[in-house]
Amino acid sequence: MKRLFDTLCAVLIGLLLMPVWLTVAGLVWWHLGRPILFRQQRAGLNGRPFVMIKFRTMGPERDEQGQRVPDAARTGRLGRFLRASSLDELPELWNVIRGDMALVGPRPLFIEYLPYYTEEERRRHDVRPGITGLAQIHGRNTAGWARKLSLDVHYVDHRSFWLDLKILLATLGKVIARSDLEVVPNGRRRLDELRRGARAKRDAG
Repeated sequence: MKRLFDTLCAVLIGLLLMPVWLTVAGLVWWHLGRPILFRQQRAGLNGRPFVMIKFRTMGPERDEQGQRVPDAARTGRLGRFLRASSLDELPELWNVIRGDMALVGPRPLFIEYLPYYTEEERRRHDVRPGITGLAQIHGRNTAGWARKLSLDVHYVDHRSFWLDLKILLATLGKVIARSDLEVVPNGRRRLDELRRGARAKRDAG
C-alpha cells in the first residue's frame, strides 16, 4: 500500500511541478553548466547501494588555474537557494518511482557510513530511505547525529500511513517557512563527526 501511494504521489507531484523542474534545470544549466543532474551512490533498503539523483548545486572543484575551490564558493547563491528550498531534491521523485526511495523514511546517507552505525542505528535501513523523514522535521542538519539516527529508528518502529502524512505536511510547512533548513555542504566533515562518535562509543564500552 505504501509503495503504491508513494509511486502515485511521485508521478502526480512530478507532473504538477513540471514547470518548476524546467525552470530549475534551466537555471542550473545557465549558472553552472552541464551536467544539470548530480548523481551519487547512497545506502538504500537493507544497506544496498543505489544512485540518488538531485539537481546539481555546486560548480567545478577546481578553477581555471587548477586551484581547489572552497565548497562555499562552489555552491554559490543559486546552490544555496536550491538547497535551502529543497528544490534540488525534486529529481528524487524519480528514485521514488523506481523503487529506490520512498516519500517518507530515513534520509539516504553515504555508503562509507555503514561500518560506523551501532546495531540499533543500522535498523534505519530496514525501510526504504525517504525524501523527507522525522529527522528533517526535527532539526534537519542542525540536529546532532545521535538525535537524527534515533529519530530514524523511531520512524522504523512506528511507521504508518498517518505518520507519513503528518511528516509530509510538516515538511511542506518548514519548506514554506524556510525554517530548520541549515545547509551543511561538507559531507566529509559529517563523516568525520560520525567516526569520532563511533570511537567514543567503543571507548565507553
